[in-house]
Formats: sequence, structure tokens, C-alpha cells
Amino acid sequence: MKRHVVIASVAAVAALGTAKADPVDLSAYADANGFIDVQALTCGQLANTYQEDANALTSWYSGWYNGLAHKHYADFKKGRIVEHQVIEYCKAHHDEKIIHAIAVILKEDRAEGMMMEK
Repeated sequence: MKRHVVIASVAAVAALGTAKADPVDLSAYADANGFIDVQALTCGQLANTYQEDANALTSWYSGWYNGLAHKHYADFKKGRIVEHQVIEYCKAHHDEKIIHAIAVILKEDRAEGMMMEK
């Protein structure tokens, strides 16, 4: 019996050590007028928001980048893959800006695409 209590206690302490803070609503990063400076947001802020907010934000970034590239179509399957890659990158690089994370992922994606063409 004592062994089960010790194991349960160790598991509880381990869980507390890995526990993350509660997610922050994306609106917490808005200014007094309700606008979010998308160029200033960090990966840590993205990783610390609700999944739905992170998905919405990365979808917005996708539209922004596609607009800059004058692309007038959407590849939802590829978009979700890149979105996931950006979120995962951000979880590992909290201090970087999200726009930098996107640039890294897009550069890797282009390089991988070129490798597949060869």
C-alpha cells in the first residue's frame, strides 16, 4: 500500500512540475482600440493562447502572407500543415516573433519542395 502512495505522490509532483499556466485569451494582446499588432506578437504569446485563438491567428497570417505574394487561392490541406508547424516551432522558441517563425517554416517548406523536384 505504501508503495502505491509513493508512486502516486511522485506522479502528482511530476505533473505539477510540467504544468503550464492557463491559456490567455488572444484579446489580452490587443491595444485600447482592440487591435493586435501582429508583427509584435511572440511565439510565447501564440503558444500560451487557446488553441482556437492560435488556429485563427495562424489562419490570418496565412491570408496576410498569401496576399503579399498576390496568391488568390487557398490550399487548406497545406495551410493546416504549415499552421501546425508554426505552432510547434513557437512552442520551442517562445522569445521569437511569430512572423520570424513563419519565415523559418516557409523557407524550410520551399527548400523541401525544391528537394522533391530534383
